[in-house]
Amino acid sequence: MNPLRSTSTRLALAVMASFLVAFVLLGVGVYVAVSTLLLQDARELVRNDAAALAEVYGEGGRTALVEELRGRIDAPDDPDAVYALISPSGAVELGDAPPKTSLRSGTRWVTFDRYGSDADADDGLSRHVVAHLQVMPDGSTLLTGLRLQSQDRFLALMLRTALVALLVAASLGALTGWLTSRWVSGRLSALDVTAARVGAGELGLRVGLDGTHDAFDRLARRFNGMLDRIEDLLGGVRHATDHIAHDLRTPLTRLRNRLEDLRRRPGVDAADRAALDAAVQETDHLLQTFGALLRLARIEAQPPVGEGPVLDLADLAADAVELYTPIGSERAIRLRATLVAVSVRGDRDQLFQMLVNLLDNALKYAPSGSEVVLSLAAGPDGAVLCIDDAGPGIPEADRERVFDRFERMESHRGTAGSGLGLSLARAIVQRHGGHIALLDGAPGLRVQVTLPVV
Repeated sequence: MNPLRSTSTRLALAVMASFLVAFVLLGVGVYVAVSTLLLQDARELVRNDAAALAEVYGEGGRTALVEELRGRIDAPDDPDAVYALISPSGAVELGDAPPKTSLRSGTRWVTFDRYGSDADADDGLSRHVVAHLQVMPDGSTLLTGLRLQSQDRFLALMLRTALVALLVAASLGALTGWLTSRWVSGRLSALDVTAARVGAGELGLRVGLDGTHDAFDRLARRFNGMLDRIEDLLGGVRHATDHIAHDLRTPLTRLRNRLEDLRRRPGVDAADRAALDAAVQETDHLLQTFGALLRLARIEAQPPVGEGPVLDLADLAADAVELYTPIGSERAIRLRATLVAVSVRGDRDQLFQMLVNLLDNALKYAPSGSEVVLSLAAGPDGAVLCIDDAGPGIPEADRERVFDRFERMESHRGTAGSGLGLSLARAIVQRHGGHIALLDGAPGLRVQVTLPVV
């Protein structure tokens, strides 16, 4: 599975990307603002310095200006200050000046790179200079500039610090995104686990509420309300079915007894006796169905086994195999068992009923001359009991549906049975804290029952 298709992964990446974008935008804004402010401050210093030199020229003329410039170049008060005097022909008379291409007509501010002292030149780093040009009355050009060495160092330090902070922000963004995705997944996992367990038959299970009344808590409330409604509807159907079974069992018993009396009366011919025999068989089938419904209702109403008696599941399986071996022989079906001693807690009669129902289904649909295999082993999830047959199997889309009451495959409508065998088996397994699943036997069907071991 592609991890990028996971909603949690995309959420974590979105949070991390938001952190990084916000930090980069903030960092760029601060960097531009600080660099602009430093450049403005440098230009203000240069502008004041140029104004002072212009006053010197106005008071003492060109000679006083040249003496002032020589004094400042030879013994500078500010080592980052840059001065130059350029003749009207473009020749540099004094100090350092940028290339002539920088001295376009009308240019007031220029920027160029120059080396400072010998110590600065040795490090091979050029220093950025911002300079102000002003034309003097005699036609010469006065260049007053400032090396931005301190500003460049500060900005370089700021940039390095920003890169380190970017790494920290990326780490914090990744951590925050991961924690956010874990929190969201954790809030949704309760719904997922509850839905899975309810789908497996634990209809009384509900999602825990935290009382925050946020979106997740409201979703959990609506989910629990939906489960309450489903349980009420299923309970109504179950109770109606149980009441019908209970109320009709007595009149059906009386009907069967009357049919039996009629069949035993003297003078009944063979045709009438055959009809009465068929009616008695149908009545017996109805009574068996109602009896199964009542047993199913009692099992579903009982609490979980919990700390029940310890049973050897292998002994129960061996007894069930022994009971059905003659039935299998009559149908030319071999019944084989591979059993490992495994202890479980539960009701012996109900577990035996579960084994009988599953074996009866396997023998009913297995073809003549085939083999039905019952195996029992201890797995990592508990005792694993499997019954494999070589019958037609059940399509994957119908494997959960056949556990419903009276649910039968269309191809099995003509066979004997009431459609309650698997319902009873699932109710017994769930009461014992286990799980039953229908798998592909390739060919045939595999019924796998998992029960907790002692």
